[in-house]
Amino acid sequence: MTEQSKYQLLFDVNDPKDIRDFNTKQLKQLSHEIREYMIDVISQIGGHFGGGLGAVELTLALHKVFNTPEDKIVWDTGHQAYPHKIITGRRDKLNTIRQLNGLSGFLKRTESQYDVFGAGHASTSISAALGIAAANDLQKNKQKVIAVIGDGAMTGGMAYEAMNNSGLLKKDLVVVLNDNRMSISPNVWQISNYFNEIIAHPDYNKFKGAIWDLTGKLDQFGDRLRTVASRLESGVKAVVTPGMLFEALGFRYFGPINGHNVSKLVKLFEYIKGLNGPILVHVVTQKGKGYKPAEEDKPKFHGLSPFDKLTGKVLKKAGGPPSYTSVFGNTLVKLMERDDKIVGITAAMPDGTGLSKIMDKFPDRYFDVGIAEEHGVTFAAGLATQGIVPVVAIYSTFLQRAIDQIIHDVALQKLHVVFALDRAGLVGADGPTHHGTFDLTYLRMIPGMVVMAPKDENELKDMLYTAIKYEGGPIALRYPRGSAIGVEIKEEFEAIPIGKAELLHEGEHVALLAVGKMVEYAQRAVNNLHSLGISCELYNMRFIKPLDTAVIDKVASKFDKIVTLEESVLAGGFGSGVLEYMNYKNYKNDVLRIGLPDQFVEHGTQAELHKLLGMDADGITKQVEAFVHGNKKVAPGVVA
Repeated sequence: MTEQSKYQLLFDVNDPKDIRDFNTKQLKQLSHEIREYMIDVISQIGGHFGGGLGAVELTLALHKVFNTPEDKIVWDTGHQAYPHKIITGRRDKLNTIRQLNGLSGFLKRTESQYDVFGAGHASTSISAALGIAAANDLQKNKQKVIAVIGDGAMTGGMAYEAMNNSGLLKKDLVVVLNDNRMSISPNVWQISNYFNEIIAHPDYNKFKGAIWDLTGKLDQFGDRLRTVASRLESGVKAVVTPGMLFEALGFRYFGPINGHNVSKLVKLFEYIKGLNGPILVHVVTQKGKGYKPAEEDKPKFHGLSPFDKLTGKVLKKAGGPPSYTSVFGNTLVKLMERDDKIVGITAAMPDGTGLSKIMDKFPDRYFDVGIAEEHGVTFAAGLATQGIVPVVAIYSTFLQRAIDQIIHDVALQKLHVVFALDRAGLVGADGPTHHGTFDLTYLRMIPGMVVMAPKDENELKDMLYTAIKYEGGPIALRYPRGSAIGVEIKEEFEAIPIGKAELLHEGEHVALLAVGKMVEYAQRAVNNLHSLGISCELYNMRFIKPLDTAVIDKVASKFDKIVTLEESVLAGGFGSGVLEYMNYKNYKNDVLRIGLPDQFVEHGTQAELHKLLGMDADGITKQVEAFVHGNKKVAPGVVA
């Protein structure tokens, strides 16, 4: 995919040991080549981009100074770790990243001995690194442990819990704060905001300007005074930066330091390598460094599809249905125009959840809580106690982090909080850390929770309307990643009766009960099965909780065989709910549940994964055909 001839050093680096004798000039050249290589490869296949471009020099300095893999580097999530993958033996596989059977887009312990801890959710690195440091003490090991965490991840409370514990335990641990003032979107790290406000304050700059003007008139003596003043300014900054907080938590603080000056980074890490106890190094970097389009549009280049290397424009096919995310965002705008009690809440994902559409239009009714899902849910609960209708838009996989708050702070108090779960089901290239496969289970178990899933974009619109009008307590809607199916989105809103299914096709031989994304596949399977002489009755169940028990009663009396379909783990999900009800009623029908297997699903496109798991139209057809003819059941979620 790339021409090796234009790289002087990169293709000679197959292991961190290969850079340990590099001088500063070679490290600078290698930094440039890694950026060029990333741009060459990722522009053709897509992937997480900006964070890695900003962490090149930091990556090289860490691997040069510390004796990896014996010394352990724990990266927070994996967006910033592409350079790490490149120099740890995976350079030639970078063109497979986030593709079926290719490299993971995140850190993965089974992929490399250099991937110390796997993670796709932010704010975990310090906790994991502290655990490794504690294990070193227990086993009398002397290896160094380094956690690299972005400033966006520092908005998550777990990071501070870990730092507080680190200060108390006083383990030998280095935390590198990679501060690029960004997570995915501009972050909401108040400590960073405070620092910036102090340095930008008119009085501060007036004083600074007066000193600079005065010293400029004093020739060589003035130059020396300017040097002293610069040092004084650095000292003032050190007082008002997070250094005070980190010192209070028991860390020895170093920084801020330019994260793109590889020589200074190497010198600082060499010095720190000889120290013991909790240490924090504050490194300032630029997200998207070295690629102008990524520097100018950081949120866009956090992670993206293939793009034109010269212009930075994403290569997308024209036309096609809107995304479910876009439909949700546009619908929320219309509903907020009608009702000033509606507010939107996101956890550092305004673009990814569609809430960016309300940022400018309703700035007082838009809240970004940072990477702090637990706080976001309880914050919404507080709003709900005062008659506000909070719409909490969080990816399915990330809402897992706030299960306790959903149960105790929202559901127990029967508060009207609307949960909008984007990226429900298999999300594709981001893989097992990001698949939204557990929400039907963890939401269905909560008393008083209503859970629904739309079959298409128009139903999503009406479900959001229904959820906002609902007054019975918490209510959730979950919808998939990517493009909708292309149905007409009607202008008017229609409330959906809570717990009521929709008959889509009458049949004679078998009943199919489907929810969400699986309705689309089931409709195609019904046509396939018809050609095989099998007549299917198909219901869009819409509600996972409460179930439409009248429909279950009806199909149980009409059909010997019933099939449930869900893009979710089978344990505790929609099909489990159907079986529980049928057991309660002592029905003896034969039931086949189609859903995700009891395993973590790796990355690949959504279509590839659905096919492999037997969840697409062809897979459903095979399983239902075998089921109807009384053959041995195909194992749930597995292709025959």
